[in-house]
Amino acid sequence: MVAVLLTAIVVILCCAAVYGISAARVIKQYERGVVFRFGRLREAERLPGFTTVIPGVDRLHKVNLQIVTMPVPAQEGITRDNVTVRVDAVVYFKVVNAADAVIAVEDYRFAVSQMAQTSLRSIIGKSDLDDLLSNREKLNQGLELMIDSPAIGWGVQIDRVEIKDVSLPETMKRSMARQAEAARERRARVINADAELQASKKLAQAAEVMSEHPAALQLRLLQTVAEVASEKNSTLVLPFPVELLRFLERAQRYPQMPGVEPEAETGTAKSGTSATEAVEAAVPGLSAEEVEAAKLDLTTLGIPLPGLEALERSRPAEPGPSGEAETEPDLPVPEDEPPVREDEPPLGPDEGSGTGK
Repeated sequence: MVAVLLTAIVVILCCAAVYGISAARVIKQYERGVVFRFGRLREAERLPGFTTVIPGVDRLHKVNLQIVTMPVPAQEGITRDNVTVRVDAVVYFKVVNAADAVIAVEDYRFAVSQMAQTSLRSIIGKSDLDDLLSNREKLNQGLELMIDSPAIGWGVQIDRVEIKDVSLPETMKRSMARQAEAARERRARVINADAELQASKKLAQAAEVMSEHPAALQLRLLQTVAEVASEKNSTLVLPFPVELLRFLERAQRYPQMPGVEPEAETGTAKSGTSATEAVEAAVPGLSAEEVEAAKLDLTTLGIPLPGLEALERSRPAEPGPSGEAETEPDLPVPEDEPPVREDEPPLGPDEGSGTGK
């Protein structure tokens, strides 16, 4: 009798141990428990810690409340400006209501993934390429709202949505590179033109100052020559005025012959005009003093000056002691005198008059 009683006690203890083991549950801190008893949801959620259920009667579902990072597969689409792109994104979400996450949707992870892909394709079709590349913050907010609207009923809260990468065709990449290069070149030209404008204004101011003080130009010339000589080279650059070069070119093109009046050559200077008027007729804007200075400089360098010598010869003669200009007498030129040949002897006085013996 005692043996049977001991056996019954042992069996009861074993059944209690098995029941206790099968009924005991442990819920972690980041989880919540949802209990179904005979298929009906119990109202209260099981909090973290140790809890028990009725074996065979209750079923416990644990729901993770941590933030889930889910990548969205790359989606191909055509933007509003007809550009084919490939965009991928990432979604951060978490469960805020364990009961809705279990009852309202079969698999909330799969549902959120599909909703994210659909919303991403919709965003691609509504946006321009420039918005996808430069205005991603606004697109991320719109994408988050599109995914979060249906996910609220699933007990899921969308924490954040980010567009990761936008893949473009190679032809589009090359076109954008050329566009960016052209824009940079345009900005560089605008900056260069602005610098030239400012430099021209400063040079104009400097020219006004130098026109008031001619010695400043000579000092600037000497400074430039000193800068060139400091580079240890054997080349010396000596600038000449442009007006002087034009004068030399015109003097070489129309050289004045000795004994010819200035009026016959230029057609503008008369016989009584001064040297200054002749110079101005040859080179407008150049005075006689500048011609004298230029002649002195070029003669020192050993450059022939046929034009300047012609102008010197074209000047009127200096007045003599009597106050009148000394001019050579005009010799009469015989009209019918035959030319003299070198091989024939000159005719005598009687032969030339026709009265010879």
